[in-house]
Amino acid sequence: MQPYEDCIIFLLAKAYQKAHGHFKRRLQDHGLTPVQHLILEALWQEEGLTAGELGKRLVLDAATLSGVLDRLVEGGWVLKQTDEADKRFLRVYLSRKAAQQKESLLAVRKTTNEEILSGLTVEEKVLLKRLLRDLL
Repeated sequence: MQPYEDCIIFLLAKAYQKAHGHFKRRLQDHGLTPVQHLILEALWQEEGLTAGELGKRLVLDAATLSGVLDRLVEGGWVLKQTDEADKRFLRVYLSRKAAQQKESLLAVRKTTNEEILSGLTVEEKVLLKRLLRDLL
């Protein structure tokens, strides 16, 4: 029998917990969670997406996304506006607050990534990213 410490499911789960917890602590000063940050990053790439489009891109279910978006609206990070062409859709836009804090939040992500991967060589980092993408 393979020991649980060698099980890929265990290793991925523990690596996720460590990375997620580290990022979560870093974002606390900004009043954001990692999922909220992820949504902001998607909107920095392309603003005005519908909730459905955000869900597909970020692989988030509608119920989870709805609650996260509501908290982002309450926190002043995003705005929801009815689509002019089709009133059934709500589009999500960044607030001034999100635009103003973009660079500092991206710096938090960059620093966190660097800290998590600090013990790896450049080649190991590239390989790790490739392997993780292959698992998606």
